[in-house]
Amino acid sequence: QVQLVESGGGSVQAGGSLRLSCVASGYTSSSACWGWFRQAPGKEREGVAAIITSSRFTIYADSVKGRFTISRDDAKNTVYLQMDSLKAEDTAMYYCAAKTVCVAWSRWADPGWYGAWGQGTQVTVSA
Repeated sequence: QVQLVESGGGSVQAGGSLRLSCVASGYTSSSACWGWFRQAPGKEREGVAAIITSSRFTIYADSVKGRFTISRDDAKNTVYLQMDSLKAEDTAMYYCAAKTVCVAWSRWADPGWYGAWGQGTQVTVSA
């Protein structure tokens, strides 16, 4: 069973940067996909970015394209989300998710596509 633990959240001023980490245990297959989501109060969970382990192919939501970078360290079984040029509207709880067999990649932003989730880490950006 995959277990995910996020860290790296915090409070930062607009224009600043944060790097989120997601450490996975219980699963290390190269066929997996990993995603980052966020959810602000009163809003639906939104797909931010995703990465395919085998190809390192990445995809981003339009709202973060050019500012956020997703990456993965296989040796550490860790997925990162580097967030630069943060804006107040990036404020949310951020979640890491895992899909153990990466098929139907077009569903990367669908929370229901993923089988494992972390507990979340809060990101607060002040204007």
